Amino acid sequence: MYVAVKGGEAAIANAHRLLADRRRGDRDVPALTLEQIAGQLSLAVDRVMAEGSLYDPDLAALAVRQARGDLIEAIFLLRAYRTTLPRFGYAAPVDTGRMRIERRVSATYKDLPGGQLLGPTFDYTHRLLDPALAGDAPVEAPERRALAAVEDCPRVIDILDREGLIEGDGDPAGEPGDLTRDPVSYPVGRDLRLQALARADEGFTLALGYSTQRGYGRVHPFVGEVRIGLVDVEVEIPDLGFTVRIGAVRLTECQMVAQFKGSAEEPARFTRGYGLVFGQSERKAMAMSLVDRALRADEFGEERRAPAQDEEFVLEHGDNVQATGFVEHLKLPHYVDFQAELDLVRRLRAEAGQRRAERGEETR
Repeated sequence: MYVAVKGGEAAIANAHRLLADRRRGDRDVPALTLEQIAGQLSLAVDRVMAEGSLYDPDLAALAVRQARGDLIEAIFLLRAYRTTLPRFGYAAPVDTGRMRIERRVSATYKDLPGGQLLGPTFDYTHRLLDPALAGDAPVEAPERRALAAVEDCPRVIDILDREGLIEGDGDPAGEPGDLTRDPVSYPVGRDLRLQALARADEGFTLALGYSTQRGYGRVHPFVGEVRIGLVDVEVEIPDLGFTVRIGAVRLTECQMVAQFKGSAEEPARFTRGYGLVFGQSERKAMAMSLVDRALRADEFGEERRAPAQDEEFVLEHGDNVQATGFVEHLKLPHYVDFQAELDLVRRLRAEAGQRRAERGEETR
């Protein structure tokens, strides 16, 4: 027989103490500092900032530490904190064309103006565990070189655009919406789609992007350019009538070039998918740009047949905080619901057994 399990404040408080103990770990080992997490686990911190929709490396590092390295829990913590912050204004659109570039690669042009800047990347490592990293071995400082001037690093998309070979940016249709403040009503504009993809779970976005490459969507891509660097953030001061720089954020931008054969009304040209993410998150930015292009199927008269082309499917299932809440709520007490279904199953089995007995059949 099933009985309800009762708990109380004492059990919950003890669970909190146990969590704090496990978080601290071995007391003979120095505790992790936020500076260590932000500096040495920076890619994890960048993901938390991107999917938490809050650019603050220190707070993201705190969330990673508090969550014991569970990045989705850390994202949840950062988003919850974000809701408590007052909103005093909006930044002007950032100009990624003026990015102070740390890394910049293109798969479409070998010799492009400004050159390829490899930057910090795993692309050329051997993916072999390095025993030296188990200790605190000294690290050789990289060769320092001056960053290329911004004007010497035009975006690949701009090079194609000068020849009319790729679609333009188009004029924005009014003020962009705000996914965090207004309810979503389908269909949505590209502005809200890009917001949702920027906040979406990296694994989910990666899987959808991968699916488009395997034929589940009409995306045949080339990486026009991936660039990582610092971009100035400016805010317009009404009393002054001009914008003022208030800081800089590190961003990853990906412009994906996709094929388009043209039509009777339009000449052949390339189309684009776009990804922009906080921090160094090029895998997420690339996957985002693939899914962005897949979701633009209606714009190009393409039949929507794959999950990555289904706007509502992508946007409603990509948010890992919502997904986690809905899945993990199954751990909460469902005693009454289960007892009701248990009684129903027993009654149905009893009724079925009675009918079999009336027919003279063997009861199992």
